[in-house]
Amino acid sequence: MPPSTRPSPLPDVAADAVALARPIDWVGMDNIALPVRIAGQGEDSLQVAASVDVAVDLREPGARGIHMSRLYLRLQDAFAAEAITPGGLRRVLDDLVESQQGLSTSARLAVRYEHLLQRGSLASGLLGWKRYPVAIEAVLREGHIKVALALEVEYSSTCPASAALSRQLNARRFAEDFAAARPLSTEVVHDWLASERGLAATPHAQRSRAKVRVELRQSFDGLPVAALVDVLEAALGTPVQAAVKREDEQAFAELNAANLMFCEDAARRIAAALAADPRVERFDAEVSHFESLHPHDAVARISG
Repeated sequence: MPPSTRPSPLPDVAADAVALARPIDWVGMDNIALPVRIAGQGEDSLQVAASVDVAVDLREPGARGIHMSRLYLRLQDAFAAEAITPGGLRRVLDDLVESQQGLSTSARLAVRYEHLLQRGSLASGLLGWKRYPVAIEAVLREGHIKVALALEVEYSSTCPASAALSRQLNARRFAEDFAAARPLSTEVVHDWLASERGLAATPHAQRSRAKVRVELRQSFDGLPVAALVDVLEAALGTPVQAAVKREDEQAFAELNAANLMFCEDAARRIAAALAADPRVERFDAEVSHFESLHPHDAVARISG
């Protein structure tokens, strides 16, 4: 081949000498768009759209950069093959370190997606879908892996103080309306309570959100996303509903009355539930009540 037509080697400036030699804790890519497979509600896995962060350490002080494209290609192949599990994450992280050919000893991943779960209504028997933001985090360092799950659950919170003030006004109106009525029959009281006069005030309630991050014990093989959602929703008692008829709305109002809570109460409920869960090594939780009374949010944070 004549010299003029012979292909030249592509330049690789990442192999050049670096002026400020120093190891780097993490280097990689954030917000990679990838399809990943997750465990569904049945035995089959589902493919979902995800945003993935990946990084490795750069232990070689004199190396200018890592092999960035290898991380992307290894991830693309790995997540297309099987549903994400703790064991699978270990294999992926080992492979990411190996792809750097001695430049790295540690790797980390974060996979964010929306987990869809079908939930039953409270009274009508209808089914509806709810989405739960989830992040799967995994870090491999010095041969040891740590896996964490972060997820969000929405619920309703009715203020206990507002409920007490409302009850006081209801009692005061009852006393005013029946000051001269003696004796009172059950039927008369029933009809009064069912009328508009029987509700002098209502407590304020609002949609609320719990953000939870749990580090999982290594003795468990799966990623218990749906199971942890169930634990959190049961602890809070008033998860928001999907498919709703009038009987479901009434049942929801009844649940709210039975689960009056400040943000502090919600945080403690979550902490008690996660502390008792054998899958959880440690946790951090944040609850936010998006106040209908105030223009600001009530927030509590707890860990254990």
